[in-house]
Amino acid sequence: MKITHCIVAVLILTVSACINSHTSDTGNIATENRKFTPPLDNQRMRLFDSGWKFASGDFKGAEEPGFDDKNWQSVDLPHDWSIEDLPGQKENEVIGPFDSKSIGVFYTGYTAGGTGWYRKKFIVDESDKDKEIAIYFDGVYMVAEVWINGRRLGIHHHGYTPFYFSLNRYLEKTGRENTVAVLVKNKGENSRWYSGSGIYRHVWLRVTEPINIPEWSLNITTPQVSEEKSTVSVKLTVVNNKSVHEEFTVRNTIYDPEGRKKATTGVVTKASPGEKKTIHQTLTIERPLPWSDETPSLYLLRTEILRHGEVIDYLETPFGIRSISFSPDKGFLLNGKKTVLRGACIHHDNGALGSAAFDRAEQRKIWLLKRAGFNAIRTSHNPPSQSFLDACDKMGMFVLDEAFDMWEQPKRKDDYNLYFREHHKEDIQSMILRDRNHPSVIMWSIGNEIRERADTSGLRIARELIGTIKELDSTRPVTMAICEFWETKGRKWDDSAPAFNQLDVCGYNYKYGEYEKDHNRFPERIMAGTESFAMDIYQNWKMSTGKPYVIGDFVWTGMDYLGEAGIGQTMTDSTTMCWPWIISNCGDLDIMGFKKPQAYYRDVVWNRSRVEMAVEELPPSGKTWLIRAWGWPREYRCWTWPGNEGKIMNVRVYSKCTEAALFLNDSLISKQINDSAGRFTFNFKSVYKPGILKAVVYSDGKEVASQKLETAGPAASIFINPDRNRISCNRNDLAYITIELHDANGRLVPWESSRVKLRVEGAADLIGVDNGDPRSPRSFKTNWCKTFNGRCLAILRPAGRKGEVIVTASADNLAPVSCRIGID
Repeated sequence: MKITHCIVAVLILTVSACINSHTSDTGNIATENRKFTPPLDNQRMRLFDSGWKFASGDFKGAEEPGFDDKNWQSVDLPHDWSIEDLPGQKENEVIGPFDSKSIGVFYTGYTAGGTGWYRKKFIVDESDKDKEIAIYFDGVYMVAEVWINGRRLGIHHHGYTPFYFSLNRYLEKTGRENTVAVLVKNKGENSRWYSGSGIYRHVWLRVTEPINIPEWSLNITTPQVSEEKSTVSVKLTVVNNKSVHEEFTVRNTIYDPEGRKKATTGVVTKASPGEKKTIHQTLTIERPLPWSDETPSLYLLRTEILRHGEVIDYLETPFGIRSISFSPDKGFLLNGKKTVLRGACIHHDNGALGSAAFDRAEQRKIWLLKRAGFNAIRTSHNPPSQSFLDACDKMGMFVLDEAFDMWEQPKRKDDYNLYFREHHKEDIQSMILRDRNHPSVIMWSIGNEIRERADTSGLRIARELIGTIKELDSTRPVTMAICEFWETKGRKWDDSAPAFNQLDVCGYNYKYGEYEKDHNRFPERIMAGTESFAMDIYQNWKMSTGKPYVIGDFVWTGMDYLGEAGIGQTMTDSTTMCWPWIISNCGDLDIMGFKKPQAYYRDVVWNRSRVEMAVEELPPSGKTWLIRAWGWPREYRCWTWPGNEGKIMNVRVYSKCTEAALFLNDSLISKQINDSAGRFTFNFKSVYKPGILKAVVYSDGKEVASQKLETAGPAASIFINPDRNRISCNRNDLAYITIELHDANGRLVPWESSRVKLRVEGAADLIGVDNGDPRSPRSFKTNWCKTFNGRCLAILRPAGRKGEVIVTASADNLAPVSCRIGID
C-alpha cells in the first residue's frame, strides 16, 4: 500500500460512536467449540518455548554461559517485547507500549523496537548423547544472532522466515548444562507496519539419529486427482551422517482423516558416509476425500526410516488431496470446480498480544475470517507462522504466500533491502520448502509493490526468484502485487507490462478499472485483485464473478492491525495518520475480531445475507465526513443516538432485492425501488426518534427479509461471554472473553464507556486486554479496560496445569459478573 506522511498533528474525533444495537454480532466470535490444536511437540521436534530469560537492552558478554541473568525477566515463548509497557510512562506522550516520539511513527503504530537478549539453559539427556541436535526458529524479528555455550552459530536477517542451526559441534556432554543465547535487534526505520520484536514464534529442538530426513526435504504432491482414485507422490532425502555405509528402509504410509491406513510402500536402499539419498515413491488412494475450502479433508503421511527393523527417524506430515489450475478462460479451478477467491489481506499481529504467534491466536484469526465469509488470505507482506498455515489447512482457507515487501530499493531506510542482495535466495527457499506441503497454499508471491519491478534490475530479480521457486515447487503459480507508479513521476500503468509478462497470475493492487482493457491487449493474462478498497466491494466482486480471467480479490484488509495508524479513518477535517492513532482502522473486522460496517455490506454482495441496515453518524454542524481511500462511512448497526432527537439521519439498507421499505415505530417512512445499478444500496432519511427502526425488503411484492435496530437504554448490567467453556492447559491455548454493557432488556449499550475491572482466579493468567479503539494509546497489560462501543476483550493464557479459572468483571454502579472456564 502507498502511505503518505502525516501533516496535521492534532485530530478531533466526535464521541458518539455506536455499533450493533443488540448482541447478535457477539455470536461471530463468542461461542466457538473448535478443539485447540497444540504446536508440534514430539521426540523429533521438541518444543523449546519454556524457561527463557529475557532483558531489553544490550549486555556485554550475555552470550557466555556464566553471564548472570538472575534478574532478567522469565518468559515462555512466543514473546514480543514491543507490546509490553514502556518505561517512563507520561500522559499524552508515553502510554503503555506507545511512544508519541517513536522512530516508527504511524507506520509501526508509535511502538518501539530496540535490542533484546534471550537466554535458556538445558541439559542433553543420556539417551540423546549420540544424536544430532539442531535449534529451529519459526520467526524472530528482526536480526537474530545465536550462540551456544558462548560459540557463535550464525545470524539471520529476515524477520519472518524460519531458520535453524546445528548445535552438535559445541554441545556439552550429557548431564552438563548448555546455554543458548539469542541477540535480537529491531533497529531504525525498518517496517511499514507493526512488526513486534523478539522471538515471537515457536522454537524447537530438532533431535534425530545420524541417519535422518533433513529439514524440509520431504515434498508431497498429488499429480493425479479424480473421484475414483488419486496418486500421491512423495519425494524425500535421507542423509547418512555415520562414518560407515548403511542399509536402511524408507517406508511411507498414508492414513485418511479418520486415522485408517489407506496405502503403504517401502524401499530398501544404501548410503555411504555423508551421502544424501533421494527417494521417490508413489502411492494410490482409492475414492479419495478431496481437500477444499468447503471440505478441508486432511490425510496424514507417516514417513519412517528403519534400520534392522527399528524405526530410527520419522515424520508425520498432514496433506490434502487436491488439484488446482488457472487459466484465462476458466479462471481458478479447484478439483475441477470453478472457485472464486473471496480474499483478505492481513498483517501478522494478533492485536493486544502484539506479534506473539500463539497457536490459538492464529487459529482464532482464521476462524473469524472464515466465519466472515472469506475463503482466501494474502499473507501481506511476508511468510506467516507455521501454526497459521496449519490452521488454514484445517479450516479450508486458501493462502497466497508472500515473500517480500521490498527488494533492493528500500521503502524504509533500515528495512530488509539492506540484506536482500545477499540473503534473498536462502529466505525464499526457506519459505517454499517449509510451506510447499500445505494444501492451503495455492500461490506464491515474490513481492508487494516493488519499486524496481519494471526496471532492468527488477526484471532480473523477478526472473531469479521465479526460477528458484520453480526448482522447488512447480505445482503452484507465481504472482506479484503490482500497483501504479506512485513513486515514479511520468510512468504510466502500461509500463508495468514487462513485470506482468513474467508472472503466472498477475496481481493488481487497486486497479480493477484496468482489467478489461488489459484483457483486450493481453488475452492470456490471468488476473487477481491482490489489494482493493472496501468501498469497491461491489465492483471487484462483479469483476471476479463476471470475468473468467479475474480469479478473485483480496481486500485491504480483512482485520484491523497495529500500525499504518489511521489509514482507514473517516474524519471531518483533513485526514491524517498522526498520534494518537495506533490502529489501521481499515479492516472488515476490528482488531478484537468483531465485524465492522463494511463486513455487513459484503455479506449482501456475497449472498450471505438478504438485508443489512446501517445508520450514519451525524457530523458536527457545518461539517462533512472525509473518508480516506481505505476507509468506510461512519455508519453503524445502531439506533441509539442520544442528543440527536429530531435530527435527520441517513439510513442505508443493503439488499439485492429490488424493493425496500423503512419503518420507524411501525410507521412507514418510505419505500424505494432499486436495481444492481444502485450497488444493492437503498438510501433513506429518517428523523431520529428512540424506538425501533425496521427495514423490510421485497421481491415481486412479497416480503423476503427484514432487520430491525432498537434504541438501547442506560447500562444496567455487565455481560461476560468466553469463547469456549473449556480450554487446554497447554500454554499455547488461550481463552478470549468478551465483556459488554447491556441495558435492562439485554441490548448492547454502544455510547456508554465504563472502566471494567477484571479479577482472574485459578489456573490461568490475564495476558491482554483491549477495546478496539483505533485512536486511543493504552496498555494491553492492565487488569482493567475501558469499554469502547460498549465492549472490551480479555485474553487468558493457561498456567500449564489442569483446573479452572474464574473471571470476574465489575464496574461502577453495576453488579459484578463472573464466568468459569475449565482447563483440561
